Amino acid sequence: MDWQSDANDIEAGFAPTLEAWYERHKRDLPWRHTRDPYRIWLSEVILQQTRVAQGKPYYERFIDAYPTIADMARADERELLRLWQGLGYYSRARNLHQTARYVTDELAGKFPDSFQKLLKMKGIGVYTAAAVASFAFGERVAVVDGNVYRVLARVFGIADDITTTTAKKTFAALAQRLIQQANDPAIYNQAIMEFGAIQCTPVLPDCLLCPLQQQCIAYQTGRQQKLPVKAKKSPVRERYFQYIVFRNGNRIAMRERLGRDIWQNLYEFCCLETDEPKARLSEFDLPDMVAGLVQQGVLSAEPVEGVQLLSHQRIRAVFYEIVLPDTVTDTLPMGLQWYSAAAVHDLPKPVLITNYLAKRFG
Repeated sequence: MDWQSDANDIEAGFAPTLEAWYERHKRDLPWRHTRDPYRIWLSEVILQQTRVAQGKPYYERFIDAYPTIADMARADERELLRLWQGLGYYSRARNLHQTARYVTDELAGKFPDSFQKLLKMKGIGVYTAAAVASFAFGERVAVVDGNVYRVLARVFGIADDITTTTAKKTFAALAQRLIQQANDPAIYNQAIMEFGAIQCTPVLPDCLLCPLQQQCIAYQTGRQQKLPVKAKKSPVRERYFQYIVFRNGNRIAMRERLGRDIWQNLYEFCCLETDEPKARLSEFDLPDMVAGLVQQGVLSAEPVEGVQLLSHQRIRAVFYEIVLPDTVTDTLPMGLQWYSAAAVHDLPKPVLITNYLAKRFG
């Protein structure tokens, strides 16, 4: 069946059907009880990073810490990054902070109230601008995320690769036509995303009880598992981090990651990256100052291994804890500084580091 020849018939009742389904099946989520653009924006940025179940506690912690955009604007960046810890893509947290400052300082605290104005804001892309514009201000502009791609591809039988520019334009145009038939653009946008999240799921869609079953081309042709079409991801890059955890009494040496690599502005131990895994500390070359400290200290425990999977990278780490005597000078190499255990707890850190500290020190 050619989806284009039947699209008009399917489009007619699509939006009202989803809106009715949503009223019966929607989840009770805190950001659905507000029209505050700040809170809606915050929820959407968090949900780009994780699923609803994991994202809800993050949202609640942020709202407790920064109930208004002015509160976020005045936040200490280190504390904001610590609250974001575990979500990844820390540049989005920094963009949150910068945008909050801009709205507070340059726009007198008034959040941009249209799709086009929102697009001009740092860190706000097409999807987030559409979500905030429709949910907070009722603008009739369609959201297109992974859930929407999946629902539209299946219902309308669109077999275009959703990673291509042409397909993205096709889906965006269809989504914008469909929202014109909605009774309420905010409800409709919530509905299609919710429908993709809990009804038209990636692996086991609930086709038996689907209100769009008879119109769905994927269901009629048995192609639910083949749609949407998406090119395979690039292979995951393997990286090997050798962490030397210098400790002296209640102090731990840590440094801030700078530059444009992963985990920018987060804190870690002395880190040496190698091209391949190493079984022992003696197997790789240490900078002179690091080697000098290692020689003066004692390896206090068996090395601990850890892994963190990022979007296109897998970080494999080995942690070597070196206890240094009090006679060692406080001069540390590689940007390291001494921090108390309490201070280390408050520093923003990658999950890999947080997990090690929890495992090693409780």
